[in-house]
Amino acid sequence: MGANHSHEDLELSDSDEYEEETEKEDEQEEEEDYHDAKDKSSERRPKTPSSVDEVEARLKALKLKYPSSTQNPNLKNPVKLYLHIGGNTPVAKWVLSNKLTSYSFIKSSQIEQQGDDEDEEEEEEQEGEDSWWVLKVGSKIRVRVTPEIQLKTFCDQRRVDFVANGVWAMKFFTNEDYKGFVAKFQDCLFENTYGYESNEENKVKVYGKDFIGWANPQAADDSMWEDAEDTLFKSPEPKTPTPASRGAQDLREEFEEAANGGIQSLALGALDNSFLVGESGIQVVKNFAHGIQGKGVCVNFDYKKGGSGLVHSTPKKALLMRAETNMLLMSPMMDSGKPHTTGLHQLDIETGKVVTEWRFGKDGTDITMRDIANDSKGAQLDPTGSTFLGLDDNRLCRWDMRDRKGIVQDIANASTPVLNWTQGHQFSRGTNFQCFASTGDGSIVVGSLDGKIRLYSSSSMRQAKTAFPGLGSPITHVDVTFDGKWILGTTDTYLILICTLFTDKDGRAKTGFAGRMGNRISAPRLLKLNPLDSHLAGVNNKFRNAQFSWVTENGKQERHLVATVGKFSVIWNFQQVKNGSHECYRNQEGLKSCYCYKIVLKDDSIVDSRFMHEKFAVTDSPEAPLVIATPLKVSSFSISSRR
Repeated sequence: MGANHSHEDLELSDSDEYEEETEKEDEQEEEEDYHDAKDKSSERRPKTPSSVDEVEARLKALKLKYPSSTQNPNLKNPVKLYLHIGGNTPVAKWVLSNKLTSYSFIKSSQIEQQGDDEDEEEEEEQEGEDSWWVLKVGSKIRVRVTPEIQLKTFCDQRRVDFVANGVWAMKFFTNEDYKGFVAKFQDCLFENTYGYESNEENKVKVYGKDFIGWANPQAADDSMWEDAEDTLFKSPEPKTPTPASRGAQDLREEFEEAANGGIQSLALGALDNSFLVGESGIQVVKNFAHGIQGKGVCVNFDYKKGGSGLVHSTPKKALLMRAETNMLLMSPMMDSGKPHTTGLHQLDIETGKVVTEWRFGKDGTDITMRDIANDSKGAQLDPTGSTFLGLDDNRLCRWDMRDRKGIVQDIANASTPVLNWTQGHQFSRGTNFQCFASTGDGSIVVGSLDGKIRLYSSSSMRQAKTAFPGLGSPITHVDVTFDGKWILGTTDTYLILICTLFTDKDGRAKTGFAGRMGNRISAPRLLKLNPLDSHLAGVNNKFRNAQFSWVTENGKQERHLVATVGKFSVIWNFQQVKNGSHECYRNQEGLKSCYCYKIVLKDDSIVDSRFMHEKFAVTDSPEAPLVIATPLKVSSFSISSRR
């Protein structure tokens, strides 16, 4: 299926009331209609009022009577409750679920709905170690306060949207009611995430004094975001973020073809070829200016050679090296719920053979790794490269395929040689490293289970120059721009974009890889799906593998960000995200969150979405093609400038 823009928020209207007996039918139709109607939805969507004021004016003209909070002065926390039905089909709309109900935040150890009694005061709060804050709205909603709710605020409309077994919206009667809800929600979210009551003392304990702007973004110094913007590449902002103008360019599918089957990973090359790693082997494809296409070549590798004892399985990680003539293949296996491996295979692409199996070892003992990465952003293009980076839960190191005397090992005759640990550190305390990436100069960013993101210089892996506290959600993938100025972390429910720039005591601009950032640290920005898209993506589908577009030279600018969510490939305009005056950031509360993206919907779950090297960008496109791989197909999309 082709490319689609993010779904627009339909305005709330009281003219349609929700009927309970249609609920199950609507939910069943929503999934069936979604895939068939998505491509046509932007043209067939029914016209809706342009503003809430217009809705109210129409209703008053019709002299409809509906309750207000003044009709029940004893009702605490009154709201109007709306439900979104129809998914992304042409009949999608908001319907009034309850003209007048109330919400409450309660401490409970139970999430399941308990009866239909709307009087929350009859329910006693349950304090204890296993209790958490729950949002309860009348008798219809009872949900734990977490990032999975995907709460989106509309200050100008006194409205919040969120996900709770459906997509809901609450409209408040006064600004004070709205602000009170948002403040209480943030307090409950903080306590559920960190286990501390939300107050200034505990926020300092969690974030540290230097990062208090992450907890209070209104007080954060955002000047570095503006200073870091490259005006050469900035696109003019549309006055109204319509579906057609939300992105600066149009996505167009160039190629789609069947793969050999069972694609597990995608290894893009910056030279002539790219590679699809799957169950039946490694398929070689040709790089073109409009994407990748198959060459009809499949390299079948035999894991059965040697007696190393390594587990033989389809590789999950493929790393190109030595001017893309060699590939390292790693197959982390789950051990106690964590992916680890004791070695890897080295494939000679020119001969199509696995030339050796390497073991990870230190001081005569086999050790494990969970991930590997190139020494730097452009290291795979170095024809003499013999080193690469390794990561485990509490290890960060550099491996060398040469022996200690600097001579390349005789891999043809060696019996499972051991890689040389040349640099690194084994941390005694639980760092719980999860993922890492390198900059153009070899600096390293590492994401952790507790949400922390650490920056290491190219010269030392022992102590991080900067450690960002994160927002409590585990970092499952991390990327960094070539110049090290921007970091993109992936969590299950949002992406976090961090500016590493700061001004030192001498007035010089540096990144957090080169020195301690002090207290002039910008608040991060979040990239999220709106509640409807999050709901349509599916409960078990989470953000994966968010990455910048790919450059390997100083002075080049990454232009887009891409991430995968189930069958969605989601693309953001990088310059738009950095622009603090962007339309998307208006009328928001808390950290700035960008919802302006484009979606490519595929028929199957997406394995990976990545931009090709920037040299493949053609004259009528501001970006190299986007490659999207599913287990059975690979597609290429170009981003064309609108004329």
